[in-house]
Amino acid sequence: MDRIPILKMGPFLLVTIQVDMYDRLALNLENDLIIMVQKNGSKGVLIDISAVSIVDSFMGRIIGNIATMSRIMDAETIVVGMQPAVAITLVELGLPLSGVHTALNVEKGMALLQKKLADDLTEDSESEAEMDDNDQSE
Repeated sequence: MDRIPILKMGPFLLVTIQVDMYDRLALNLENDLIIMVQKNGSKGVLIDISAVSIVDSFMGRIIGNIATMSRIMDAETIVVGMQPAVAITLVELGLPLSGVHTALNVEKGMALLQKKLADDLTEDSESEAEMDDNDQSE
């Protein structure tokens, strides 16, 4: 059974799709990614689709599903390397890819994930400080 490699890079997972996607492969990727997010406690998923020249409605829905499931598991999803024809197709198909952030390339995608992780850590520490202040005032 074919699988797309998922690389762990610190708190993030990197997927580079280098082959034409068919339905079973896309479903395997969706399942494997969510398992890896849970197993590693990953905070971000970066999907590089620069080698993908065609995205159909099923593949678009799978990308949206990955983003939604990852967000539920406290991880952000960034799609990078989208070719203009793919972007046009997604718009024409009416697939908004809710919850999916995009970046031009892997480097910019990683920077965006790192920024989101830093923002989350800042928000968490501010929330803890507010809780501590509330506990002390009681």
